[in-house]
Amino acid sequence: MTQEQCERLYEACYMRVFSYAMTLTKDRGTAEEITQETFFRAFAKQGAYRGEADQVTWLCAIAKNLFIDEQRRRSRLDPMPEEAPSPEKSVERAVAAKDASFRIHLALHGLEEPYREVFELRVFGELSFREIGTIFHKTENWARVTYHRARIRLQERMEEQ
Repeated sequence: MTQEQCERLYEACYMRVFSYAMTLTKDRGTAEEITQETFFRAFAKQGAYRGEADQVTWLCAIAKNLFIDEQRRRSRLDPMPEEAPSPEKSVERAVAAKDASFRIHLALHGLEEPYREVFELRVFGELSFREIGTIFHKTENWARVTYHRARIRLQERMEEQ
């Protein structure tokens, strides 16, 4: 890709990629950073574009991956709270969390197999869908669908309570 082609791509797609990044981040500064990094990576790895999808789709996929990477990076950082929580609020939160946890486990206990086991392996065992599929001698997609259905059934049971 020549410099002129890169410039045309940038001018043609910048606002669409930026708008997409804004919907993901809800923050102008972060969206601008993601958009710039998207174009940087696209131009640096010109050979990665296979032409199977529209260029905007390809650029938005890059932006989405950058957003996910940013979310993971931020989740690893443990920011210090600006103010110390009051003891009363902490006790209330702990009681509410314990009650919610009990209700979730109660509803989970009532789920039929394989939904319960798939849900537990994913949430508590932190296994990937591929690993779950392997355990059941099924496909990764089967594990995804089963987990999704388990979540729906669990939510329905929680609403019933």
